[in-house]
Amino acid sequence: MWRTDEEIMINFILILVSYLIGALPFGLLVGKMAGADVRKEGSGNIGATNVSRVLGKKLGAVTLCCDVLKSYLPMFVAHILLSSQANAVLWVAACGLAAVVGHIFPVYLKFNGGKGVASALGMFLFLSPTAAGLALLCFLVAVWFSGFVSVGSLAAATVMPIMLWLNHEAATKITICLPVVALIWWKHKENIARLWRGEEKIWRKKE
Repeated sequence: MWRTDEEIMINFILILVSYLIGALPFGLLVGKMAGADVRKEGSGNIGATNVSRVLGKKLGAVTLCCDVLKSYLPMFVAHILLSSQANAVLWVAACGLAAVVGHIFPVYLKFNGGKGVASALGMFLFLSPTAAGLALLCFLVAVWFSGFVSVGSLAAATVMPIMLWLNHEAATKITICLPVVALIWWKHKENIARLWRGEEKIWRKKE
């Protein structure tokens, strides 16, 4: 068994590694392999939505999967390593938060990263697949009726803590989701401004 000081050290190492994994700019890497710099095309974002717009839906899907996994997998590993700890849920959730923060503020790109939606999805999927599935359904409905991915992203992020609460998840999970929701809204501030002005790029034309 680890001593308390060893547990704390390992916990913080896991959080640091989760951040570094979350900071991996898969959208940029996928774009480079396809011969494009997604930071210079479309919206300039390195997330799956812009990759899909610039390079097509297949590469967008690849980016989406990578961004989801880079928060899910660190949490999965942390869950295994910390299963014997009484407060494992808190530390595992903290690893997910660190991965999302890494995606949004990647050290490799001078802390200028994506908007955190896909990496947040990976975190939410690990915390509660049921709640995440309902939030994803909310995303799809919002995009379908509005035509804007940003509207779907904001709607899904907003309802996630509510879905966790309705699913009777631990208060720790709900609490640690709140800064993720706040970060997603903050990263979408330009989208919100464009929506207000009627200048946001539409994903599909409404009927």
